[in-house]
Amino acid sequence: MTPIVIGNHDVITTFLVAFDLSGTFVFALSGTTAAVKHKLDLFGVMVLCFAAATAGGITRDVMIGAIPPAAINDWRYIAVSILAGLIAFLWFPLINRLSSPVLLFDAAGLGLFCVVGADKALAFHTGPVAAVLLGMVTGIGGGMVRDLLVREVPTVLRTELYAVAALLGAAVLVAGRLSGLPSHVAAPVGAVLCIALRVMALHYGWHLPVARSRGSATDID
Repeated sequence: MTPIVIGNHDVITTFLVAFDLSGTFVFALSGTTAAVKHKLDLFGVMVLCFAAATAGGITRDVMIGAIPPAAINDWRYIAVSILAGLIAFLWFPLINRLSSPVLLFDAAGLGLFCVVGADKALAFHTGPVAAVLLGMVTGIGGGMVRDLLVREVPTVLRTELYAVAALLGAAVLVAGRLSGLPSHVAAPVGAVLCIALRVMALHYGWHLPVARSRGSATDID
């Protein structure tokens, strides 16, 4: 797998580009679904699907100095976002009925993005801790922007082990790469672990402790 090179940097292999584009498609679907539910017009739908699909990657690229970001410099990211947006816009009733599959796709996108983000950060010579954090940002950034644009509390702040799953996947990728494993071995392992944790959290309702206000109905007098 030949690495893609920008300047003096070995960026990511074509294998991880495929991971990245797959995650872009999945999160674009989630953005479009949110936009249609909030009754946005076609332009609003396209804005939200592109934001959901690319905001995390753009944030990562800006922070590591990969300028211009791949999401706006590579036509494939724009094309994949538009394609997913049109599919979800035209066939929303069908996709909306597939609530469980969409949640699984969202988990898959999280796993794909967190390992790609961490690997690209390593390629731009960040430290291991920074790479793990940037992998998490890549995974959760688009969903946060999507929710903020439709005036909702971001899912990552109120749902079952979302960012934690992304951190796990990114950490496994970084540990594998530092141990000498190639991307096409470390990335699937990290992605699968992230997806598995996210799916189990959804199934069993696992979540981090939630703060209770003093006036909560469940508080004991």
